[in-house]
Amino acid sequence: MRLLIVEDHAPLVASLFAYFEARGAQLDAAPDGVVGLHLAVTQTFDAIVLDWMLPRLEGPQVLRTLREHGIDTPVLMLTARDQLPDKLTGFRAGADDYLTKPFDLAELEVRLLALMTRARGRSAARALEVGDLRLDLATLEVHRGGRLLHLFPASRKLL
Repeated sequence: MRLLIVEDHAPLVASLFAYFEARGAQLDAAPDGVVGLHLAVTQTFDAIVLDWMLPRLEGPQVLRTLREHGIDTPVLMLTARDQLPDKLTGFRAGADDYLTKPFDLAELEVRLLALMTRARGRSAARALEVGDLRLDLATLEVHRGGRLLHLFPASRKLL
């Protein structure tokens, strides 16, 4: 599990690192929204834990910018903002889950695992494979043994 923690509260970041590294996860941290956005755009993570109230760029804006750039990494907002309008704003910005502080580390872990499991399922559903035959559902390209096959539209429909 490779996680990005975008959080400005150093003791919380230390606690998250201790908990998840003990479970074999690799973590990176960003102390503000600008650094978090940069890391999320330039590196690959299995999930992102994002605070709302961050220096330089708030969590919802980071999230909207990620989604506008086509980055679909699962994002869990971890914030003290616990009112329904805040939660709705977080989800509308593109959050996959929302957990309020204070929280239990075990709950955070299972929520992240569930997000990553669903994300892997979405990735797998982008193509159908049987043996060495692969149909890309987004482009409708067909490959056999790694080579592109040029099919007539009727043949492609049969697949």
